[in-house]
Amino acid sequence: MHAASPSPSSQGSPEDNSLPFIEVYVRISVEECEKRDPKGLYKKARAGEIPNFTGISAPYEEPKDAEIVIESVERSPEEAVVDIVKYLQEKKLIPV
Repeated sequence: MHAASPSPSSQGSPEDNSLPFIEVYVRISVEECEKRDPKGLYKKARAGEIPNFTGISAPYEEPKDAEIVIESVERSPEEAVVDIVKYLQEKKLIPV
């Protein structure tokens, strides 16, 4: 699982093929990422101090077919977890 996959080709494949790969896309704007950035990495990237920073100096492609899309500005982390658990239960990947 990748926290940030800049492009579909960089996502690779899961090592354990006994479980399905489920892509969860947490949609958030670069501006919101910058507001939430406790380490100041976006500021450093904009200043040119961090090369190839996804979304700033390196491209980012939204996943086209994510099984789950979380609107992070509209949903709390707790609500996002509920959404993911419901999906997994509906697919019978975890017990109800």
